[in-house]
Amino acid sequence: MTMDDQNLQVDLDPAHAGAFLQALGLYIDKISPDEVRAHIDVTSEHHTPWGITHGGVYATILESVTSVGASAALAESGGYAVGVNNQTDFLRPHREGRLEVLTRPVHQGRTLQLWTAEITDADNRLIARGQVRLFNHLPES
Repeated sequence: MTMDDQNLQVDLDPAHAGAFLQALGLYIDKISPDEVRAHIDVTSEHHTPWGITHGGVYATILESVTSVGASAALAESGGYAVGVNNQTDFLRPHREGRLEVLTRPVHQGRTLQLWTAEITDADNRLIARGQVRLFNHLPES
């Protein structure tokens, strides 16, 4: 999936991502300036030595989906957003299966944005949640 409809030429197909994001296996299902939906199919490859999903997976998901949404909000201006603070809360252990991700903006300012995100399991239980503050990188005038 690309964001060409937003004039931001970013290839979001996991097959074309860097090795780190390819290994994660995050799929972006919907992109807009006010919402991003994604999913990931968790396997034992995402586990800690104790057999549950590593918290770094959740933090990476939040950073990734909020950056995509915040950048979509800046696409018309030719800008993009980069995370400057990521606060992720791990609420419930998860072992395997599909996780759904939803992120929406709380604030979209001239220089900073704040987005929240939730990760839920197949039973709609909240697995992790958090917020990411992002810096708006805009082209020089």
